[in-house]
Amino acid sequence: MRINETSSVQAVVMAGIFDMSAGRIGAMTAAVLGLIGLVIGGRALRSTRPGRSDTDASATDRRDGPVVAMVLGLISVVVGGLIVATSDGGLGTGNGLGGAIVAMVFGLIAAILGGLARTRRQTVV
Repeated sequence: MRINETSSVQAVVMAGIFDMSAGRIGAMTAAVLGLIGLVIGGRALRSTRPGRSDTDASATDRRDGPVVAMVLGLISVVVGGLIVATSDGGLGTGNGLGGAIVAMVFGLIAAILGGLARTRRQTVV
């Protein structure tokens, strides 16, 4: 088959670097939420490590950190999963597939860290 011949396979049109589709915006938002949850979950887990006294805790360490991390992680996983399920093309087509996968990974890690921190807090108290 020559390059100029038409075939039954459609060519996938690549999106531009600066084109912002709804999938990309949703995936970026979900990834940012997952990253924020990951940071909050990491801080909450760090504040519950053994051998740390109450006087060592800073003013930013709050009791609701693990719950916030789990909720943000869950939102990130759900939104990322919806974008993965509804994307039409592969990576690089502008549908936000790559960002959605990253959002799902960040959200899963955030939920796990939040759950671990919450479990540690309940066993320590």
